[in-house]
Amino acid sequence: IMEKASFNTGLEFNPNKPVITKVLESDFTKEIRIALANGVEMKEHQTPYPIVVQVLSGCIDFGTKDGNTTLCSGDVVSLVGSIPHYLIAKEDSVVRLSLSMLDDENRVKKAAE
Repeated sequence: IMEKASFNTGLEFNPNKPVITKVLESDFTKEIRIALANGVEMKEHQTPYPIVVQVLSGCIDFGTKDGNTTLCSGDVVSLVGSIPHYLIAKEDSVVRLSLSMLDDENRVKKAAE
C-alpha cells in the first residue's frame, strides 16, 4: 500500500537547535526531516548503521574526522555506520535523513539536544 508524506508540511525552525521529525516509516527505512536554522549545529554523533543524508533546501557543512564538505539543495551523501559526523547550517536548511529500520529515530533526537 502506498503512503504519502511531505517534508514541507509543518516545517519549523528553532534558532537554538535542530528540529527532528519522522516523516515516513516503511518496511525498510525511516525518513527523518532535520530542520536547521542558519548557524545551528547538530553536534558530532554516530549510528551503528549506514545512513543517507540529502539536502532538500539550503546548505550545510557535513563533517567527519576526515574533513568536511558543503552540501547544498539536491546534494546527497552516504555514510557507513560507526563514523562520527556533524552538521552545521550555513543558511536555513531542510535535510532528509534515511535511517535503517534497525535504527531508532530517538537516537537522532538525542543527538540534536
